[in-house]
Amino acid sequence: MQFSKELREPVKRGEITTSIRVWQSPRVKVDGRYKLAEGHIVVERVTQIDFESITPAMARESGFASVPDLLKTAVHGAGRNVYLIEFHYEPS
Repeated sequence: MQFSKELREPVKRGEITTSIRVWQSPRVKVDGRYKLAEGHIVVERVTQIDFESITPAMARESGFASVPDLLKTAVHGAGRNVYLIEFHYEPS
Protein backbone atom coordinates (compact mmCIF):
# COMPACT_ATOMS: atom_id res chain seq x y z
CA MET A 1 0.00 0.00 0.00
CA GLN A 2 1.24 3.44 -0.88
CA PHE A 3 0.72 6.49 1.31
CA SER A 4 1.43 10.13 0.51
CA LYS A 5 4.46 11.60 2.22
CA GLU A 6 2.40 13.58 4.75
CA LEU A 7 0.55 10.42 5.91
CA ARG A 8 3.57 8.13 6.38
CA GLU A 9 4.66 9.35 9.82
CA PRO A 10 1.13 9.27 11.32
CA VAL A 11 0.76 5.71 9.94
CA LYS A 12 4.08 4.70 11.51
CA ARG A 13 2.99 6.21 14.86
CA GLY A 14 -0.29 4.27 14.76
CA GLU A 15 -2.40 7.41 14.43
CA ILE A 16 -3.82 6.25 11.08
CA THR A 17 -5.03 2.65 10.92
CA THR A 18 -7.63 2.85 8.15
CA SER A 19 -7.57 3.82 4.51
CA ILE A 20 -10.32 4.28 1.94
CA ARG A 21 -9.34 3.11 -1.54
CA VAL A 22 -11.31 3.25 -4.80
CA TRP A 23 -10.24 0.37 -7.02
CA GLN A 24 -11.72 -1.96 -9.62
CA SER A 25 -10.88 -4.86 -7.31
CA PRO A 26 -8.95 -5.17 -4.03
CA ARG A 27 -5.20 -4.66 -4.44
CA VAL A 28 -4.36 -5.86 -0.94
CA LYS A 29 -5.34 -8.96 1.01
CA VAL A 30 -5.96 -9.75 4.66
CA ASP A 31 -2.69 -10.65 6.42
CA GLY A 32 -0.76 -9.16 3.49
CA ARG A 33 2.43 -7.27 4.41
CA TYR A 34 3.29 -4.17 2.40
CA LYS A 35 6.57 -2.26 2.71
CA LEU A 36 6.46 1.20 4.27
CA ALA A 37 9.69 2.94 5.30
CA GLU A 38 11.69 0.61 7.53
CA GLY A 39 8.67 -1.56 8.38
CA HIS A 40 5.46 -2.99 6.95
CA ILE A 41 1.75 -2.31 6.81
CA VAL A 42 -0.15 -5.45 7.83
CA VAL A 43 -3.72 -5.59 6.51
CA GLU A 44 -6.27 -6.77 9.08
CA ARG A 45 -9.53 -6.34 7.16
CA VAL A 46 -10.77 -5.34 3.70
CA THR A 47 -14.45 -4.34 3.49
CA GLN A 48 -16.25 -3.20 0.35
CA ILE A 49 -18.49 -0.20 1.11
CA ASP A 50 -20.60 2.29 -0.87
CA PHE A 51 -19.46 5.84 -1.67
CA GLU A 52 -22.43 7.02 0.40
CA SER A 53 -21.06 5.14 3.43
CA ILE A 54 -17.92 7.30 3.62
CA THR A 55 -18.37 9.62 6.59
CA PRO A 56 -16.42 12.69 7.71
CA ALA A 57 -15.21 10.60 10.69
CA MET A 58 -13.86 7.93 8.31
CA ALA A 59 -12.04 10.63 6.33
CA ARG A 60 -10.44 12.02 9.50
CA GLU A 61 -9.47 8.51 10.69
CA SER A 62 -7.75 8.03 7.32
CA GLY A 63 -5.76 11.26 7.77
CA PHE A 64 -7.89 13.69 5.75
CA ALA A 65 -9.80 16.82 6.77
CA SER A 66 -12.94 15.94 4.82
CA VAL A 67 -14.55 13.40 2.50
CA PRO A 68 -13.80 15.53 -0.61
CA ASP A 69 -10.12 15.72 0.44
CA LEU A 70 -10.03 11.94 0.90
CA LEU A 71 -11.65 11.31 -2.49
CA LYS A 72 -9.08 13.50 -4.28
CA THR A 73 -6.47 10.96 -3.19
CA ALA A 74 -8.53 7.74 -3.05
CA VAL A 75 -9.93 7.77 -6.59
CA HIS A 76 -7.41 6.41 -9.12
CA GLY A 77 -8.17 5.54 -12.72
CA ALA A 78 -11.33 3.65 -13.65
CA GLY A 79 -12.02 2.09 -10.25
CA ARG A 80 -15.58 2.39 -8.95
CA ASN A 81 -15.51 0.02 -5.96
CA VAL A 82 -14.81 1.51 -2.54
CA TYR A 83 -12.81 -0.45 0.03
CA LEU A 84 -12.22 0.29 3.69
CA ILE A 85 -8.78 -1.10 4.57
CA GLU A 86 -7.95 -1.64 8.25
CA PHE A 87 -4.28 -2.17 9.08
CA HIS A 88 -1.47 -1.68 11.54
CA TYR A 89 2.18 -0.76 11.11
CA GLU A 90 4.97 -3.10 12.21
CA PRO A 91 8.50 -1.69 12.39
CA SER A 92 11.29 -4.00 11.22
